[in-house]
Amino acid sequence: MSIRFSKNTKSISTVLAILIASYWAPLASADVGWPEKEELKFGFIKLTDMAPLAIAYEKGFFEDEGLYVTLEAQANWKVLLDRVITGELDGAHMLAGQPLAATIGYGTQADIITPFSMDLNGNGITVSNSVWAQMKKNIPHQDGKPVHPIKADALRPVLQDYANQGKAFKMGMVFPVSTHNYELRYWLASGGIHPGYYAPHKGDTSGQIMAEVLLSVTPPPQMPATLEAGTIDGYCVGEPWNQQAVFKGIGVPVITDYEIWKNNPEKVFGITQEFAKENPNTTTRLVKALIRAAQWLDADNNANRPEAVRILAKPNYVGADYEVIANSMTGTFEYEKGDKREVPDFNVFFRYNATYPYYSDAIWYLTQMRRWGQISEPQTDAWYKEVAAQVYRPDLYRLAAQALIDEGVLSADQFPSFATESGFKPLQEGFIDGIGYDGQLPNDYLNKFSIGLKDEVL
Repeated sequence: MSIRFSKNTKSISTVLAILIASYWAPLASADVGWPEKEELKFGFIKLTDMAPLAIAYEKGFFEDEGLYVTLEAQANWKVLLDRVITGELDGAHMLAGQPLAATIGYGTQADIITPFSMDLNGNGITVSNSVWAQMKKNIPHQDGKPVHPIKADALRPVLQDYANQGKAFKMGMVFPVSTHNYELRYWLASGGIHPGYYAPHKGDTSGQIMAEVLLSVTPPPQMPATLEAGTIDGYCVGEPWNQQAVFKGIGVPVITDYEIWKNNPEKVFGITQEFAKENPNTTTRLVKALIRAAQWLDADNNANRPEAVRILAKPNYVGADYEVIANSMTGTFEYEKGDKREVPDFNVFFRYNATYPYYSDAIWYLTQMRRWGQISEPQTDAWYKEVAAQVYRPDLYRLAAQALIDEGVLSADQFPSFATESGFKPLQEGFIDGIGYDGQLPNDYLNKFSIGLKDEVL
C-alpha cells in the first residue's frame, strides 16, 4: 500500500495520526494505559517451565504490548533473586517459594510479589542406576513394568544398606525454598523417611537436623553431571534434567511431582512491589503477554508444543536436545529407559487456571516452610493468609485478564469467575500420602503429618 502525502499540513497530520494509530493499535486496549517502562530485562533459569517467557518473546506478545524485552539466563536462583532486588532485572521466572521467603525474611529480606503463576507440575525425582537396581526389587511389577506411583517406602532398604556401610545417602534439590525441596521432602516423609529440619534461629540452615537423607543444593543444569560423578545419589529437579539422565543412561526417574501432588503449582513470575507501584501499566501489559503465551502453549490439546520445544532447544533458552525436551513437553515421560508413558499434564501452563495466583498455593508453600523449620515458630492461620495476600496478587492478574477479555483475545470462560473467586481452591486431594489440603486451615493441615513440626520449636 502506498500513501501520497499532500502539501496540506492538515492532510499530513491526518495520515501520520492514522499510521501511529495503526502501529500502536495493540496498545489501545481496554483501560490499560501506555507502559511507563518499555525496555525490560527478565531473568530465567534454563528449565522448560520458563516457556511462557520464551513464547511471549518469540511470538511477539511482548511487542504487542509495547514492551521491548531482553531475556537473560541466570547462573542460579540466588543470583536471579538478588538481581531482581537490585533492579538489574525487572522481573524473573522464580521458584514459588522465593517471593514468600523474601517477604518473611528467610534468607533475603525484600518485598517481592507475583501477579502470575507460570505453570503446574513439571518436576521429577531421579536416582542413580545403582540405587534404582536396589529399589526395583522392592517395587511391585505389572506386565513386566514397575507399578506407579513409586513410593519412598521402596527406598528404605537402600538407606539401610548405606547405613550398614557407614555411608550417607545424599540427594540434590535446586534451592532451599524451591518446590523441588518441598516435593522431595514430601515424598520421603510419606514413606516414613525423615528429610531433616532447619533451625535458622540457631544459625542452622543446612536442613539436615535428624535427617535420614542429606539434601543439598545443586543448580538444575548440573544435576546429571553431579549424579554421574557420584556426588549425590539422586535429585529432584524440573525438566529437561530428569529426562537427560535417561538419555545419558546415568539414572532413572522414579516419580513425577504430578504423582506426588496432582496439578501442583510450580514457578511464578516475580517482580518487586516497587516495580509494580511505579509501573502499573507495564505490569498489566507484561502479565497480558504472559497469559497469552501460556494459553498458546496449552491450546488445542498441546498442538503447539513441538514448535515450543524447537524454541526452547535454542542455546539462549534451555539449550538441551530437542528429543530430551520433547520427552516431557509433548505429553509423555520416560522413566526407566524404554518405559515411556502418557502423562498429558506433565507440563501445564494454562489449563486448570494454572496462571492464576491463588492464595492457597502460597499458603501451601508456607506450611512446608513451617513443617521443616524454615519458619521457626508456629503461626496463626491469619498470619498465613496475610503473608499470602502480600505476595500473591490476583488483583493485578485480574486487570490483565479483563483487558484480554475486553479486547476479545480470550474469553471470560477461560478464567476464574472474578466476581466470586476467593483465591482459595476447594479441598485438594491427589497427594501421594492421601492427606487433603485446605488452604483456609493451614494449622489443621500441618497437624495431619506424622513427620514435621507443629507447635514445637527446635
